[in-house]
Amino acid sequence: MTPSPALNPTRRIFAHATAVLPGRVLEDALVAVEDGVITEAGPCWPGAVPAEAEDLRGALLLPGLVDTHSDGLEKEINPRPGARFDVDFAVGSFEGRVRAAGVTTVFHGIGYEVDVRKGRTVEGAEMIAGALRRRAAGGRALADHRMLYRLDARDPQALPALRAQLERPGPEQAPPLVSFEDHTPGQGQYRDPAYFRRWLQSEEGLTEEQAQARLEAMVADRDTREWHRPVALRWLAGQAAAGRARLLAHDPVTRAEVADAHGHGVAVAEFPTTIEAARAARELGMHVVAGAPNVLRGGSHSGNVAAAELVAEGLVDALSSDYLPSALLAAVVLLERDGAATLPAAVRLVTAGAAGVAGLQDRGEIRPGARGDLIVATVDGGWPTVRRTLSANDLTAHAGGTAGLEAAVAR
Repeated sequence: MTPSPALNPTRRIFAHATAVLPGRVLEDALVAVEDGVITEAGPCWPGAVPAEAEDLRGALLLPGLVDTHSDGLEKEINPRPGARFDVDFAVGSFEGRVRAAGVTTVFHGIGYEVDVRKGRTVEGAEMIAGALRRRAAGGRALADHRMLYRLDARDPQALPALRAQLERPGPEQAPPLVSFEDHTPGQGQYRDPAYFRRWLQSEEGLTEEQAQARLEAMVADRDTREWHRPVALRWLAGQAAAGRARLLAHDPVTRAEVADAHGHGVAVAEFPTTIEAARAARELGMHVVAGAPNVLRGGSHSGNVAAAELVAEGLVDALSSDYLPSALLAAVVLLERDGAATLPAAVRLVTAGAAGVAGLQDRGEIRPGARGDLIVATVDGGWPTVRRTLSANDLTAHAGGTAGLEAAVAR
């Protein structure tokens, strides 16, 4: 790649790229971005390439990646037990990670739940949300930070705090995502309790008997709070109907679960654990999200359906990173290599498809008028390397235009 001789701070032109456009790959492409918006996307005509253009020498040019579920920020804050970092520092540090992975729009999982074992509290969730707002308000953000509120629907302490968040007025282009979750064993992700017991033994060093006792205690505690789940779902349905939230059903297993979620205004089935649940969601017109790490590992770590199988069946609209931002682009390469999807179809799973899951219509494609989020990548040794990440904010910030970013995290 050859840098351009001079840079206009609000304009970028990329020439001789292998551009992945909607539904096709364009060799020797020219793409221009001005003031954060794509203004041109087409072939490089002989003698018509501007002198300021950067020569990509055939490197891949893709839309910036959109990640609808990233739990990495919590890990950045507290990477080891007892090793907790300043939240504002962690936001900036993790922002560097997602940008290096080519992610330009990221929905941060913020857990509205009380989990003493994992150090999760409602107050902690509020601190993370506040840090993201400060990052945006200062005009320093290198990515478009958005919220994925993860609600334990059985937790009476969590709902009032989330209610305060969603009822705050904000100029967002699209409402925040809300995923209602339950990771206790015997249902959802851990419908086979043996996987959860083995996880406890591995992660916490418990004996089999200790892990079994912990498992049974968690199930008993969940059962005492079961009454609150329908209360929370009715309230969430009202928020969705009012346009204040976009709901995700997390780890659905059966057709009945998917139908119940759909009846409560849920738009997205996130990480369906069976092909039955994915098909039911598709039949009801819901979006389906699978995990990119599942694609890389060749299957679920908890014994559930393989994401690549769902992709091959045409049942997936988007992939999310879950806990590994670099898995997004790597999953694209692997799906194309294994014949599960064409390159444009695989790229769509982490760009326009993911944007559609979030209700964002302005990004995820290389076309005139779209948001100017782009990444330059090469494939080396069979795996992708992100060489350049360009966010629309990089160009609009020079003109003082941070209002869009502030709106994106106004909640």
